[in-house]
Amino acid sequence: MANIIISKAEDGGLTFYMPKKDLEVKVISLEFEAADKWGGELKLASGQSYYIDPMAAPSLPKSLRARRLD
Repeated sequence: MANIIISKAEDGGLTFYMPKKDLEVKVISLEFEAADKWGGELKLASGQSYYIDPMAAPSLPKSLRARRLD
């Protein structure tokens, strides 16, 4: 599992940042976006996918643990 940071992008979307790789990528889609269930599969502009455990919608930016999906 990797430590990541999800934050709001200037265009209103989300940004995925992985400090260990200095990787910053736009989030294309998020599986769950409701106030009571937020997270799941993240699809990134780079073509990669990661999974974060669903939770109540957090205030952003937020440090999380994510696992890469093959």
